[in-house]
Amino acid sequence: MSNYIGQQFGSYHLIRILGQGGFSDVYLGEHIYLKTQTAVKVLQTRLVGSSHDDFLKEALTIARLEHPHIVRVLDFGVQDTVPFLVMYYAPNGTLRQRYPIGSVVQLPAVVSYLRQIASALQYAHNEKIIHRDIKPENMLLGRNDEVLLSDFGIAIIAQSTLQQDAQGVVGTVAYMAPEQIQGRPRPASDQYSLAVIVYEWLSGFRPFRGGFTELCAQHMFAPPPPLHEKLPGIHPAVEQVVQKALSKEAQQRFASIVAFADALEEAARLASYHASPPVGIQPPPPLQPYNPAGLALSPSSSSSPREALTPPSPQPNARLLPTMVSTPPSSSPPMTPPPAVPEYISTPSQPPAPTKRRVSRRIVLVGLGIAGLAAAAGNIGKLVSTYSGHSNWIAAIAWSPDNKLIASGSNDNTVQVSNAINGTQTQTYRGHTGVVLGVSWSPGGKSIASGSSDRSVQVWDPISGQPLHRYPAVLAEVSSVAWSPDGMRIAIGGNDKLVHVWNVTTNIIVTYRGHSNTVLGVTWSPDGKLIASASEDTTVQVWNATTGSKVLIYPGHTKKVHSVAWSRDGKYIASGGDDAKVQVWNATNGNTVFTYPGHTQLVWAVAWSPDSKRIASASQDRTVQVWDALTGRNSYTYHGHHDFVHTVSWSLDQQYIASGGGDYTKAPWGDTTVQVWRAF
Repeated sequence: MSNYIGQQFGSYHLIRILGQGGFSDVYLGEHIYLKTQTAVKVLQTRLVGSSHDDFLKEALTIARLEHPHIVRVLDFGVQDTVPFLVMYYAPNGTLRQRYPIGSVVQLPAVVSYLRQIASALQYAHNEKIIHRDIKPENMLLGRNDEVLLSDFGIAIIAQSTLQQDAQGVVGTVAYMAPEQIQGRPRPASDQYSLAVIVYEWLSGFRPFRGGFTELCAQHMFAPPPPLHEKLPGIHPAVEQVVQKALSKEAQQRFASIVAFADALEEAARLASYHASPPVGIQPPPPLQPYNPAGLALSPSSSSSPREALTPPSPQPNARLLPTMVSTPPSSSPPMTPPPAVPEYISTPSQPPAPTKRRVSRRIVLVGLGIAGLAAAAGNIGKLVSTYSGHSNWIAAIAWSPDNKLIASGSNDNTVQVSNAINGTQTQTYRGHTGVVLGVSWSPGGKSIASGSSDRSVQVWDPISGQPLHRYPAVLAEVSSVAWSPDGMRIAIGGNDKLVHVWNVTTNIIVTYRGHSNTVLGVTWSPDGKLIASASEDTTVQVWNATTGSKVLIYPGHTKKVHSVAWSRDGKYIASGGDDAKVQVWNATNGNTVFTYPGHTQLVWAVAWSPDSKRIASASQDRTVQVWDALTGRNSYTYHGHHDFVHTVSWSLDQQYIASGGGDYTKAPWGDTTVQVWRAF
């Protein structure tokens, strides 16, 4: 083996060895001018004839891969017939170093790693590239402990440039799919390799052991030992997901690598729900009673009855595990329904669901109190409350999940939280130094995300006003933010023409680069798998929130698109903008369903009713119009604002609409109120 320490490859000085493999060595490199550190992979071969061109072709293909969980190739070349690649330097080693052979990795960590790796592989598969060498040694850890997949296509380069010895193959065959052993690799081969790693992480053992010949035979013909034999406490749903991904026939595995990751994540939720004590992903703590003043609560006040939230209806064909039902005391929180069981997991026959006691309208009205009773007796458009706390025009509004509070972002650089029924202020957040253009309440109601022209996204506690998280990347001005339905990620749009998907817990970031101008609006699909983004480039684009891969582009608008909203039934998307129209279109194929022409000036915002039947649209024409989403029949036009209406939001109980705005063209900004009014 040649030692190149101290030598120069391209513009990089090789300082020391970082690692050695079957057909390459990795050195720590330093740019001779910039003094930046890189990883320089030097292949153990010399190129002659056509192999030189083959290497350059394959290296160029790899260098074009750009994904937050793929090690970026910065440069490549041939030095005195020796090929090399210059890559991003990941300082925290590999997952093999973090988890040596025999280590057991906890399920939540496995789910997190799998999600990151699967997103990288899905991106590569969409680019028609198969990795072929998935193993923990090729999973690096970046500066923030994010997983970075390396060595894309190195196996292909090696095949075309050097002769591999048997030992070099043994190092890979432990994770190799049956069809890859037979010389017919396909994207599902990477899924199989990743499933071997998941099996190893969960149990501490690879499914198969032996020499090269024994391993090949076992991968091709022997079923993997059941995981529950090595890990008795494993949930059946988790085991079945791994077994499916380890199927001998590629077509019997999951349809895609991301589908595998989705299935394991869902199985982990099932495991966490039915485990006692909980194992893996922890359920959220019970919601605390609303305490706007932040006062210490006495035992008696903390145990007062709370309004039970109605759980979401099961998806079609979804099956629920049998649930023990008991009548809790009034101080107990409502029981959370178990997650739906994926269709590939068999479940026992279920007893008939217990009859739920209906809550009478009288009880609901008593619970609402005097203000709620008066509001319930009114008609559509009746003003419920007016909040006048802002000193400048209002850009964004969001309802709390319990329908009691409203968060509003303004050009006065604040986010203010107010009581929806009586219009009193409960909190003011002053963490921003620029106009707050985006506000989103987390699904659990525990935090608010706000985005600003100060180039930051901040997550904070709506009760105490204390900051909780801050987006770690440097951003351009932020135009919009939206929490994912599972409360783990935030989609961020701005004038850098990108959409950032930020996992608030892990700081993992996925970036979508499909737009050619400022992104003004973002919305999630109800299942949390897709994002639709609206832009000044006149398009709305739908794409995969995990991989960043494009699904469709809606080109129906002729001018800037300011707002986009996804119906809660998942079927339709509504978008509005400078062309003064709201367009409703099919979320699956992009076909236009209806174009609403009721506004006379640009449309700033659109919001769906929770039952997916009506749309409220806010416009520069100083109106909010409520209309049937499929026929366009106008139900009501709200004229309560006497200046531009920038934002509109529908309460989740469907009873109220909140709207706000102001004249951004001149001081003192005109009508800067948040108005809450009846939606029926």
